[in-house]
Amino acid sequence: MKHILLILICSTVFISCSNSEARKPIVRKTSSFMSESIERNKLLNKAENAILMQKMKSDSLHQYQSSEYGFWYYYDVEVPSENYIAKSGDAVFYSHEIKSLDNTILYTKEALGTKSYLVDKEELITGLQDGFKLMKEGEVITFLFPSHKAYGYTGNDKIEPNQPLIYTVQLLKINKLSKNENN
Repeated sequence: MKHILLILICSTVFISCSNSEARKPIVRKTSSFMSESIERNKLLNKAENAILMQKMKSDSLHQYQSSEYGFWYYYDVEVPSENYIAKSGDAVFYSHEIKSLDNTILYTKEALGTKSYLVDKEELITGLQDGFKLMKEGEVITFLFPSHKAYGYTGNDKIEPNQPLIYTVQLLKINKLSKNENN
């Protein structure tokens, strides 16, 4: 009786395992939330760009440049073009000030202090990540960042969600990545 029971159990296990079929992933249809979110973001970006364009148009003192990264900037202090520009892996030391579009100071240079950042190796708002790739040591640049290049929909204690910002950044020092560290 034991042998028959053992044979029955083994054959059941063997038969059930021999015809196994891989499970297929569950496909869920995307909800309208994603498409609605995309449309909201397109409208928000369009509205922010209009506001930023108006800000630049009303500022006759500065020559704004458009970056390939989706923000605008002008030089407060520009150094010769042959100087070294920060690259991925370089350590940059900088100070900065953050203002709202109505020029209200949200964070002063003194409150923020001197900061360091390893280009492309650490977390930082995307506007600054990209902005450092335009800067040379000693330069001071004022950036106009749409909210998606700054704090986005989260904001923080002084910055509203979806708030475009003005950053004035002074690049104090660039420590170049040595060739040995790059390998």
